[in-house]
Amino acid sequence: MAQRIYPVGIQTFSDIIERQCVYVDKTALVYRMVEKYKYVFLSRPRRFGKSLLSTTLCSYFRGQKELFKGLAMESLEKDWTEYPVLHFDMSGFKYSDIGGYSEKFDYLLREYEEDLDISPQYSSPGTRLKNIVEQLYKRTGKKIVIVVDEYDAALLDVLHDGAKLEEVRTVMQEFYAPIKECDEYWRFAFITGITKFSQLSIFSTINNLANITMDPEFAAICGITAEELSTTLRSDVELMSEHNGVDRQEMERILKENYDGYHFTRNSPDIYNPFSLMRALASGEIDDYWFSSGTSTYLIRQMQRFRTDVTTLDEVFAFSSSFDRPTEKMSDALPLLYQSGYLTIKGYDPLTKGFHLGIPNKEVRAGLMENLLPLYTSLSDGASLGFAARFYQALVYGHIDKAMTLMKSYFASIPYPEGGKDVLADMQKNEYYYETVFYIVLSMMNVAVLTQVKSCRGRADAVMFSSDAIFIFEIKINKSAKEALAQIDDKGYMVPFEADGRRLVKIGISFSTETRTIEEWAYETVEAGKCC
Repeated sequence: MAQRIYPVGIQTFSDIIERQCVYVDKTALVYRMVEKYKYVFLSRPRRFGKSLLSTTLCSYFRGQKELFKGLAMESLEKDWTEYPVLHFDMSGFKYSDIGGYSEKFDYLLREYEEDLDISPQYSSPGTRLKNIVEQLYKRTGKKIVIVVDEYDAALLDVLHDGAKLEEVRTVMQEFYAPIKECDEYWRFAFITGITKFSQLSIFSTINNLANITMDPEFAAICGITAEELSTTLRSDVELMSEHNGVDRQEMERILKENYDGYHFTRNSPDIYNPFSLMRALASGEIDDYWFSSGTSTYLIRQMQRFRTDVTTLDEVFAFSSSFDRPTEKMSDALPLLYQSGYLTIKGYDPLTKGFHLGIPNKEVRAGLMENLLPLYTSLSDGASLGFAARFYQALVYGHIDKAMTLMKSYFASIPYPEGGKDVLADMQKNEYYYETVFYIVLSMMNVAVLTQVKSCRGRADAVMFSSDAIFIFEIKINKSAKEALAQIDDKGYMVPFEADGRRLVKIGISFSTETRTIEEWAYETVEAGKCC
């Protein structure tokens, strides 16, 4: 389908320009950042253009003027001074035992030592780096630029293990120490990663590092804004709309609900995930590209560790000190969820200076739930996705008994832990467990589903929406389905939806802790316009 070349899998600025790939110009923001600061830290989710930004900085400081022809930088920069550049991509430290770090540091540093024709005189990575910096400055007489990409790659692997985290942090801190020690030699320093740095740990010596992660001025320095989609990428969206047989406005709407929704400050523009958007434009198809590129196991571990209530992720209210904070100081999974891109800013309350957070878009929701489900059911996501599709289809077509029979069979297939003495066995004894599994399964389908929905006298366990119906669910444990159904009326759970215009279906469900599945159900349908 594609007539232009999209930078799918290409993270190097020079490569994108030389291949004449589609490029959304961020160089005006790059110029402004370099003019304003000397030391910069930026946190963004994975696959969000951090590496592209890093290599753009490298090309700029190397004076590669020809690469910026036709871009904003061409008219902004007048001098084009060439500086020595040290670029360290720390992604190679992922999934590596600390015993192998020496070899990896050697690989990173040896290239620069060989270029300078100096042999490693020291054993520690930090001292070797300092020697490289001093020799570079002595021989060129120019200040030096350092760019560190994925600085936290090694840390994320051991975030769940306090002892290993401290060990890795100590090693990394020694390597980064010269960034502060060599202040007189630096022209510019840029450090980026997924999670926020801590002034008490890895960057404790760098007390003048400007964290622009939530700076409104640089909110759009990574990612693609809604404005850029409708201008720079307008022709690409038109090609995709033709491929899918819809008009451009409808194609923009579909792209928006799947890949948009990110905000990195209270005044942030709408920002699309660039990796997923470029993959979609290149193929012409909507898919869950971000999750298919790699599962964030470190996040799933932390959600499990803190027993995160996944049903509340769309209605989080928190202060920046709670989510924009060092991950090693977490008391819950909120900082990691936000910094990794699974939650984003949805609104801001100027009165309290608090933020409303939620899941950014359909792609993130489906992928996150798909990876969470095995923690609650021990079943494969493939089997669960198939069940979810059949269950939703039966509901939408009005076959409630068929849908609930499918639900009963699904819960009955969840294996009971041997001996019945682990966390999952305890969870299966309360209403929250069944509500959570129900929510996760439907969220995998990208069905609009809410939990604990407020009414005038209480909260409905779950509400699900289709194009012509709204389903209100109430779950009871070891009690009758009729009692659950009656509570929907008694508590006014349908009241918020009476004026919606769609038919309302109330369903009471009774679960048994003995059989660990549905015992019975009851339901009633109120046609549109006939409620109460």
